[in-house]
Amino acid sequence: MPLSKRLTAEFIGTFWLVFGGCGSAVLAAAFPQVGIGLLGVALAFGLTVLTMAYAIGHISGCHLNPAVTVGLATGRRFPWNEVIPYAIAQVIGAVVASTVLYLIASGKTGFSLSGGFAANGYGAHSPGGYTLLAALVAEVVLTFMFLMIILGATDKRAPVGFAPIAIGLGLTLIHLIGIPVTNLSVNPARSTGPALFVGGWAVAQLWLFWFAPLAGAWLAGLAYRALAEEKPAVHMAPARSASAASPA
Repeated sequence: MPLSKRLTAEFIGTFWLVFGGCGSAVLAAAFPQVGIGLLGVALAFGLTVLTMAYAIGHISGCHLNPAVTVGLATGRRFPWNEVIPYAIAQVIGAVVASTVLYLIASGKTGFSLSGGFAANGYGAHSPGGYTLLAALVAEVVLTFMFLMIILGATDKRAPVGFAPIAIGLGLTLIHLIGIPVTNLSVNPARSTGPALFVGGWAVAQLWLFWFAPLAGAWLAGLAYRALAEEKPAVHMAPARSASAASPA
């Protein structure tokens, strides 16, 4: 598949992830009387990945996340020379999704970016008031586990056709754990889009939501290789008898 088509697929897929996931948080999480809450937002993020994995997985691999791309490259599942083009397409998709979301959300009377616009944060900007250290540990560990799920579910030895389900449910689960801590990133592109609109503190704290997911993904790539790579069996040549070894 040409790189241009794969990058377009990553743009569309990341757009859907950010628009669907962050959109559920901004537009629906606390909607009067029928708000979907934390559980609904977590499920929305999982559903975006699940649906896109079936829609574009066969085109681009459906990374939708620079950390996933780095983790797959570290795990020797993806070429390093395509990591930056993929990341650029993903970030652009996230920014465009945030733009569309802003155009919709700002159409409501009383809307303000001071509500956070689903941006990720720590300290005073953590939903639960968690510290920088807590946010760092959560993002690294949850990204690590997400990549372990992805690498395992897409292994050629895994059951065929079920990877999108495992990955989508995995993303739902880590959101259930991480939303109170940082609003959960595990995805630098997803963090970048909303942060550019919120500005100020969101941009100042954005470094963490690049560093921690990339570090967690890199560690997972190394760990999965060590855990799952099969070493070729060493076949010893049978020893020759003394008579066979002696010259004729």
